[in-house]
Amino acid sequence: MAVLPPEGRGIDRLLAIMAQLRNPEGGCPWDLEQSFATIAPYTVEEAYEVADAIEKQDLPALKDELGDLLFQVVFHGRMAEEQGLFGFDDIAGHCADKMVRRHPHVFGSGSAVANAADQTLAWESLKAAERAAKGPRDGPHSALDGVIAGLPALTRAVKIQNRAARVGFDWKTAPPILDKIEEEIGELRVELETGAPTERLEDELGDLLFAVANLARRLELDAETALRRATGKFEWRFRRMEALLAARDEHMAGQDLEALDRLWNAVKAEERAPAAD
Repeated sequence: MAVLPPEGRGIDRLLAIMAQLRNPEGGCPWDLEQSFATIAPYTVEEAYEVADAIEKQDLPALKDELGDLLFQVVFHGRMAEEQGLFGFDDIAGHCADKMVRRHPHVFGSGSAVANAADQTLAWESLKAAERAAKGPRDGPHSALDGVIAGLPALTRAVKIQNRAARVGFDWKTAPPILDKIEEEIGELRVELETGAPTERLEDELGDLLFAVANLARRLELDAETALRRATGKFEWRFRRMEALLAARDEHMAGQDLEALDRLWNAVKAEERAPAAD
């Protein structure tokens, strides 16, 4: 039986616990079997759970989920240390150095930054300089370099659009983007009416989603947040429909689409109705 680390700083205890979990002598079989690749999906999932707690304004859950996300960093750090690559302290130290380097207006002799927008521009300029300092990459340099492929699709679309905008390839107002969205809807409609194959439909639908993401960016809205909220709203309304039907001892599967549409509209009206005093 492993001995628990003594009470002390939380991060020290967590590092000691992780070391024991990965210890071939008395460690956890599941933890010992893991690799960077097998743990990566859990890391992504924990990041989303942090975002979900923030969206719900559930601060106790946020503390819990941030701990789970930190554990993922500790896990990766431990596996890297076992391979002689780097450890948790190296991760934290590298991050600290980078934060100092990217905030010269706070920690160095850089010019003062007036607002958050100016800081964002300065941040991106510093990141570009860091990428250039790493040396040449395969193929010609592009303004789109450094946007990783593994991001969620909406997030990556917006990042790509932001990179293009920095070199002037951008609409300056929302109306032209709305026109583009209507154009893409028209093209998708034509493909549907002509019985286009799945690949063509997917291509046109992708163009439409990309244009919608661009509109969110121009309106300074987060596309991921907007979609999460829309999905949450749909979920609430759907569950409310189920509850209303259950109160009548009925079920969704027993209704035709016209009846369900009437119920949907009733739930929307109930949602908009002012609360009783």
